[in-house]
Amino acid sequence: MALADGRAADVARTVDERRLHDALRSLARHGAVRTGGVARQALTAEELAARRALLSVFGDRPGYAVAIDDAANIHIRRQGAEPGASPVLTGSHVDTQPLGGWLDGSFGVVAGLEVLQALDGLGVRTRRPIDVVMWTNEEGSRYAPGLMGSVAYTDPSRLAAFLQVEDAEGIDFRAARDAAVADFRNAAHAGAWTCFDAPLARPVHAYIEAHIEQGPVLEAEGMQVGCVVAIQGVRWLHIVVNGRSAHAGTTPLRARDDAQAKAIALAHTLLTHAADCGDERLRVTIGRWECAPGSINTVADRIVFTVDVRHPEAAALDAFVARVERALPAGAAMRMLQDKPTTPFDTRLVDLARHACTALHLRHRDMVSGAFHDAMPLAGFCPTAMLFAPSRDGISHHPDEDTAIADLAACTRALACCLTALAEPVA
Repeated sequence: MALADGRAADVARTVDERRLHDALRSLARHGAVRTGGVARQALTAEELAARRALLSVFGDRPGYAVAIDDAANIHIRRQGAEPGASPVLTGSHVDTQPLGGWLDGSFGVVAGLEVLQALDGLGVRTRRPIDVVMWTNEEGSRYAPGLMGSVAYTDPSRLAAFLQVEDAEGIDFRAARDAAVADFRNAAHAGAWTCFDAPLARPVHAYIEAHIEQGPVLEAEGMQVGCVVAIQGVRWLHIVVNGRSAHAGTTPLRARDDAQAKAIALAHTLLTHAADCGDERLRVTIGRWECAPGSINTVADRIVFTVDVRHPEAAALDAFVARVERALPAGAAMRMLQDKPTTPFDTRLVDLARHACTALHLRHRDMVSGAFHDAMPLAGFCPTAMLFAPSRDGISHHPDEDTAIADLAACTRALACCLTALAEPVA
């Protein structure tokens, strides 16, 4: 596609950095914590208020329609010239960790809405509609697992099981979903919004998600945009190391079967291998560690811990799991909790992202995402890609999460170029 001199580039250059910043800061007020950060978990009062605030800008605007689907995903549609044409989707999520930052997920939603504002500012009409979607429960901090909304959208058969999941207070997802639907309908009626039906698994022409990197690479290399080619594979391992309880004061070290000592040695072996193997793409994390009986003066008889291992190549994951199995001490056991293969993105969309960055003179590089995103389930459903903006000091899921507004605007311009080209300008 010739992007440099076309309408797509015109729309990209119309992205308003100040408007983008103000919209992001306004969104961050919903769930803002006095000491810093944002607490806006899925389908809480804070998230529903954030959704209403974003919907209210477009719900009654001519040429727009809004919707909520059966998984409580929110859709803001800029209508296309051709009725029935499958839409181009963008967006992300606005739920946060119990205490998160102001950009994770939120940037992708607000960036998509800024693209719509830029299209409106130029009066550009597109053949296909463009939908900005707020996916439900991406974080998984209130309801497990994460990515509920995007998974249910792409595979509606999963929704029935999700509806039964309860949060820490015993409120099931069905009740929270129903409350969100009622909240949307009340706001739509009060605001005289134009609404449309958004069935799950409706055909989608393409999906491109903008997101902060949540890592240090782009900032360290002075890049403005990451063109994401894939989301790396991950395996979660559950390891149990058994021993025998004994008195801490009377049992000599040589006479102990100390589960704690054996587990620490195993963990050290795995982490040392990850640090020394020379493959910087290998990521190994020990996230949980439980000791029984948990008494200060008793030798441990059981340790349970988890290992999160990530790498773009299945062979490397296979090799690491085999290494764990070889290193297990006598009486220990390992089982796989999760095995997600690397998710490649559509090569044509990645090329489009590269070309958009080149046309706009944005410094960019290819990247593999180390984190899960809503784009992961979408990639198995329709052509999908992602764009990353740099994260300051690589910090995310933390109140100090931040990105320079110039970098957010650069990524939004690349997104605008891609979405406009995919939606096919007609005027």
